Amino acid sequence: MKLGLATVERVVDLDPFALGLSFLFPRAQLDDLRPHAALLAPDHVDFETGDLLLGVQSFVLRVGGLTILIDSCVGENKERGRRKDWHQRKGTSYLRSLAAAGVTPDDVDVVLCTHLHADHVGWNTRLENGRWVPTFPHARYMIGKAELAAWQTEEVRAPGVANHGAYADSVLPVIEAGLVETVTDGFEITRGLTVLPLPGHSPGQIGLDLDYGESRHALFCGDAIHSPAQVFKPEWTSAFCTNAEQAVASRMGLLERAAQDGSLIAPSHIRNAIGFRVERCGCDFRPSFVCEGA
Repeated sequence: MKLGLATVERVVDLDPFALGLSFLFPRAQLDDLRPHAALLAPDHVDFETGDLLLGVQSFVLRVGGLTILIDSCVGENKERGRRKDWHQRKGTSYLRSLAAAGVTPDDVDVVLCTHLHADHVGWNTRLENGRWVPTFPHARYMIGKAELAAWQTEEVRAPGVANHGAYADSVLPVIEAGLVETVTDGFEITRGLTVLPLPGHSPGQIGLDLDYGESRHALFCGDAIHSPAQVFKPEWTSAFCTNAEQAVASRMGLLERAAQDGSLIAPSHIRNAIGFRVERCGCDFRPSFVCEGA
């Protein structure tokens, strides 16, 4: 998809990634979504099983002469015993899909980690001769300063336990390789591309605000919005959010802004679309999906 002089493409690692509605959103009721079934089914909600259908994917953003990978998904060969669909994956198509998008690991200039949950950092590293090495050896791995500090504190408290052990195998190796750059709110990666604060789901989650001309913006928002279901029910907070009140505030800020200025919202787990735009319907919001090539 072209966004002014920028282009964006999805690279899928795992799809569909099905989670029970009440598992992800403990206070949610499926009946609250039935009036919106025409928009949510079949891509985002399975009304027969009660599952939310997510994708686990990266966005490849080309802008200002840079190739930027937004989040690096689950990865391979990772010990993820608490999730069978993530555990010791082998022979996946992720790197082939990246190549199909015209990108090799050596081509990536920036890996933007919206946050450090295991399904967003897995391909930061790959196993080579028994060691975890950076998958993207020439990239700057950009991580929110507050996000990194929070997980480093957690790692000291309980080494290898939190977050499926992802810090040890997917974050620490790129730090030790000298490839990590911590960023703060408003940091400009290149002209028109700035870091967006989106705390709540994790302590220091960040996103990217792409200004692609004529006051048009695309907001890559990580897990500030997991599913389009939260456009209709923004008060639904995931079971994995660090601070529920902050998470709702970050989500409402995105929705209010998009409804006002027409920004494209691009969540990490959106399926079969680049993202969506939002319109007001009385006191509520309604998404309009934007697909590749649009």
